[in-house]
Amino acid sequence: MDAALDGASLVHSAAHSAHHYAGLSHWHATAGDDLSPRPALPGDLDSDVAIIGAGLTGLWTAYELQRRDPTLRIALLEKRIAGFGASGRNGGWVSALFPRSAASLAQAHGRTAAIAMRRAMIDTVDEVGRVIAAEGIDAHYVKGGTVVFARSDTQWADARAEVEQARAFGADALELWGPERVRASNSRGAVYDPACARVHPARLTRSLARIVERRGATIFEGTEVTSWAPGAVETTRGRVRARHVIAALEGYGATVAQSRRRILPLYSLMIATEPLPATAWDEIGIAHGQTFSDGRHLVIYGQRTADDRIAFGGRGARYHFGSAIRPEYDRVSGVFDHLRRTLHELFPQLPPLEISSTWGGPLGVPRDWHASVIYDRRTGLGSAGGYVGDGLSTTNIAGRTLADLVTGADTELTRLPWVGHRSPSWEPEPLRFLGANAGLLAMTGADLEERLTRRPSLIARAMASLIGH
Repeated sequence: MDAALDGASLVHSAAHSAHHYAGLSHWHATAGDDLSPRPALPGDLDSDVAIIGAGLTGLWTAYELQRRDPTLRIALLEKRIAGFGASGRNGGWVSALFPRSAASLAQAHGRTAAIAMRRAMIDTVDEVGRVIAAEGIDAHYVKGGTVVFARSDTQWADARAEVEQARAFGADALELWGPERVRASNSRGAVYDPACARVHPARLTRSLARIVERRGATIFEGTEVTSWAPGAVETTRGRVRARHVIAALEGYGATVAQSRRRILPLYSLMIATEPLPATAWDEIGIAHGQTFSDGRHLVIYGQRTADDRIAFGGRGARYHFGSAIRPEYDRVSGVFDHLRRTLHELFPQLPPLEISSTWGGPLGVPRDWHASVIYDRRTGLGSAGGYVGDGLSTTNIAGRTLADLVTGADTELTRLPWVGHRSPSWEPEPLRFLGANAGLLAMTGADLEERLTRRPSLIARAMASLIGH
């Protein structure tokens, strides 16, 4: 009787957990599986590779390591479930965007290195699509490009400058569209970048988790990592001994003492509408597979989902003191109201919007806004992250690069300029709190300044060097 009751209790607990995780976002609710947690680490373990975090960085790394050496024993250690964080909640852009601009990379690493990085990112958009097709992943991948509307004279000047800069670096096929090709309000035109695909991020992440498991990796969920060092990872469930230890925590690195000041968790929030009729999509001119944004400084991003919803998000939620990450920070009614208003402002021809889902979560921001891949062959310690919201493609190239580094390969990927880059630490509190939220206010102020003066923002110019532009 007691055993039967214990079994029923476990089933109820698993069902409760799955229901909880389905409520994280529209993407989790439609991920295509029941999100039931996998077993936790049962105790001490020996492995060849220990990966901290089962988001896209960790999963792509495991996937690529298995391609290079199927005999490797790989353990992924995840506090919640695979795809719990930004990997399962993002805007669904598989883009060629990198947190630092090509001009900024050229200044830091040289023109040749900047071009190599840009070309590698463009190639990665197709590489993600190739894997999705080869593995039969139903992640709604459609490569339709992204449209960035220029909705003021200042944004139009910036758009022309962006296209010219891309041509100067010789690695882009960006197009400048005139006003006759776009339907957003007040548009002078747009920049069209063909190197972007729409995807359902949670379906991609959860599918990758199942694939690496089938190939022999083990994902231990409900297993919180407390620290790591050469040869070992300490968790609340036991110690994992491994020759190679890869930290793939992104914004959640701020929750672990030894990486707390290496990354800043900045919240980005999203809404999803009910499905729109075909006539509404014709009115706003967004095709399947296309993503969209505009030229404002406070970032917004959207996509047309496979079932004809608008999934739309943006920055605007404040940074929380001490790099705190809590469930209640995922939903801020004022930001959701702002996103709804922004959609109507962007496309006033839309019918009244019914919002079916709201969610959010933290992304990872390094002090210099420079993503990195690091691996020390002597110690076996590695990491990747700092994507500043541009992670759907960047995680894939990070995984391929880490796999090359771990297996000792010398490739074009291991020579890219982000390999070995170490960002400075963020300031201690309260300076971190004051600086991060001042930056958020500055971007909001820059957009207001440009609307009032109709000139390029002096605030944005002052901030440019701090955010990699």
